[in-house]
Amino acid sequence: MSWTNELLEVYNNAVKIKAEPNKPKLLPISHTMVKANIHITLTEDGELDNTGIKEITSEDDENTIIPDTGKAKTGIYPPPYPLNESLRYLAGDFNEYISDNIKSNERNHQDYIEQLKDWKDSEYSHPALNAIYTYITKNTLIYDCICNNVLLLDDKTGKLKEKQLGVSVDKCFVRFSVQYADMQHEPRTWKDETLYNSFIDYLNSNAVEKRLCYATGDYLPITYTHPYGIVKSNARAKLISSNDDKNYTYRGRFSTKEEAFAVSYDYSQKVHNALKWLIGRQSFSFDSLTLVVWNSALDFVPNITENVWGDVEIEEYSSKPIFSEMLRKNILGGKAEFDPNSKVMVMGLDAATTGRLSISMYTELAESEFAKYLEFWHTSTAWKRKKYIKDKYEYILDSCSLPQIANCLYGTEQNGRLECDKKVLGDTILRLLPCVTERRKLPRDIVQTICNKASNPLAFDKEYNHMMIVENACALIRKEYSDYNKGEIKMAYDPTCTDRSYLFGCLLAIADKAERDTYEKDEKRITNARRYWNAFSSRPYQTWQIIEEKIEPYLEKDPRLMTKYTKHINDIMAKMSPDTFKDNSKLSPLYLIGFHHYNTLLWKGSEDNNKEE
Repeated sequence: MSWTNELLEVYNNAVKIKAEPNKPKLLPISHTMVKANIHITLTEDGELDNTGIKEITSEDDENTIIPDTGKAKTGIYPPPYPLNESLRYLAGDFNEYISDNIKSNERNHQDYIEQLKDWKDSEYSHPALNAIYTYITKNTLIYDCICNNVLLLDDKTGKLKEKQLGVSVDKCFVRFSVQYADMQHEPRTWKDETLYNSFIDYLNSNAVEKRLCYATGDYLPITYTHPYGIVKSNARAKLISSNDDKNYTYRGRFSTKEEAFAVSYDYSQKVHNALKWLIGRQSFSFDSLTLVVWNSALDFVPNITENVWGDVEIEEYSSKPIFSEMLRKNILGGKAEFDPNSKVMVMGLDAATTGRLSISMYTELAESEFAKYLEFWHTSTAWKRKKYIKDKYEYILDSCSLPQIANCLYGTEQNGRLECDKKVLGDTILRLLPCVTERRKLPRDIVQTICNKASNPLAFDKEYNHMMIVENACALIRKEYSDYNKGEIKMAYDPTCTDRSYLFGCLLAIADKAERDTYEKDEKRITNARRYWNAFSSRPYQTWQIIEEKIEPYLEKDPRLMTKYTKHINDIMAKMSPDTFKDNSKLSPLYLIGFHHYNTLLWKGSEDNNKEE
């Protein structure tokens, strides 16, 4: 089934669900959402109510559902919305109060009045239309706003101040409430479902000739103007468009746009409104990239870009059982089990240009399969990470988040944190997503890039940023070994491992910790192990001799430390033959595993570290 049909199913299911408080509302067809600046309350007779006219503040719900004909708001005289609109369209006395810098509105206002009258006089009229029409045709809107201290005049010119309520004064958007005498109707026009239906019926009565809808196979009223405002990163971008008949949109294959592509108005509205609703509820944005994940049952879906712990405050050491419990909770949510008939859809939308929105990725799979792939990602990228918990450092088990991987790969230090270019962040996440949702193999160049970065600690002012890269590099090395059947990498020090790179990594960790143990309490000096780290990864035998010579004077000051770390070094050296030790060729990424394993062992102590937790 295509993504459009899946979204149509979302609409048909969501329309039956009661809107949740503080959650985006599913828009009815032929309606859109805007932010209003001014609220006018009228009586049923079209007079100002005692409530009068008020500015809509941040404490109010400024989101306003309004009728929309679907006509493009472009050109010299953009067509008006049918009911709630901006002052340029509504105010008959607009030109009396504007400065010379603002364009007059005779045509805009006249178009609005004619359109509203046509709806009001139709068989699909509504009591609110008579009230609003009566008030608007009095041509006192600007005057009333001034009297209610909603709009302000410039003391020097006597004209309206050009910038008011956060926007240009001609763009101040107005919404109406109508207080009915019988108190039976919803007074807020943007929440009145009977008014929604009135406009939908009115619009359908004016429908154009029916044609074949390519999506449904039925003969229905067709539209070639599809909604925009789908993603926040580019409000004008459209997902469906075929109006360019001058270049190469369809020429060479078809003669007209009708032959190329035709979708019914109802189908297009429902699909787009369902997508807007999903994005408003559960999407993740990274620059121009918007990710949205949903399942056919419209219940819980996990955040596929985050690690297992996410923003949860960790209060205890995360051993494997606790990690597994948290992982299951994140994937299942509050459900006891998966629905065998439910599917999960993953869609990536990229608004790379002003007018076009593209689908960068789309996949659909059974919910149980999706959960299995997600679990595999988290377990195969799990790694021990050093975190500050309850006044001390602990090593917890956690997986990789996609933004963190991207920042480790391509980020630079900004205000003490690793951050990469937003476009690069989105592109990297998009590249990694199939590894999460479809169990594709991790690209090897990504592993190589992060390992190269981990081999250069002097590039970072903050040591914790470098260690975060090392931790993520180890996690991705472990996943690469799993993906390409190169063997299993344990999460704790492996005393049986005799790999040359692994053992040299252990030596680097010993040298680093040995020198640190000689520091005064608040001493922050870079260790020689870190200073020569990059050279060590390329020429380990030659560089080790330099590091060993550099740290010896420090250890000689403390015989106890000398004895302790000499034993650690001898234990590692005993696992290498002389020829292996003297091999000066570049180390494989496995040296980072050895470093992190032994570094964890030395910092945490030897207890319980010879077994995998």
